[in-house]
Amino acid sequence: MKTIEEINQSNVKKILSEKKIPEFSPGDIVKVGVRITEGKRDRIQYFEGVCIAKKNRDINSSFTVRKISFGEGVERTFALYSPIVDSIKVIRSGKVRRAKLYYLRDRTGKSARIAEKIKKKIGIELETAPEMVTEDNVASVVAEIEKKSEPEKKPEDKIEVKKESSEEKK
Repeated sequence: MKTIEEINQSNVKKILSEKKIPEFSPGDIVKVGVRITEGKRDRIQYFEGVCIAKKNRDINSSFTVRKISFGEGVERTFALYSPIVDSIKVIRSGKVRRAKLYYLRDRTGKSARIAEKIKKKIGIELETAPEMVTEDNVASVVAEIEKKSEPEKKPEDKIEVKKESSEEKK
């Protein structure tokens, strides 16, 4: 018999295969597309704000988004795997040291700002396989290093010529 955890994990895998959910954390500014049904019509309304909390509990995962609307703070909690949540887009990554940012409720203006986390690109793709080391590869790299380490003699010759010409003028 399957346990509840196994059933929840299989449901999460099924939902993730259909819907793309980006990696985000508290402090990030996210734009959540919410499906709203009005009569017979469906539409998507976007709710953009700072993610102040995230709860990872398999199928019961949720996150809370806070925004300021007409001078009033509005918070909304979304179930991560809910069919109501159409899309999630990370607008900006925030640099924070806490998991829950409930202290932002008491702050407004400049004190409520969160610094941006700058993600460094180091130019290494993790998905590509590393190049295999063979004798040919090592020999070509060693030859390039030897070429770079040899001093060039042409500029020294030019300097000697200039010295001779200046001595001749005297």
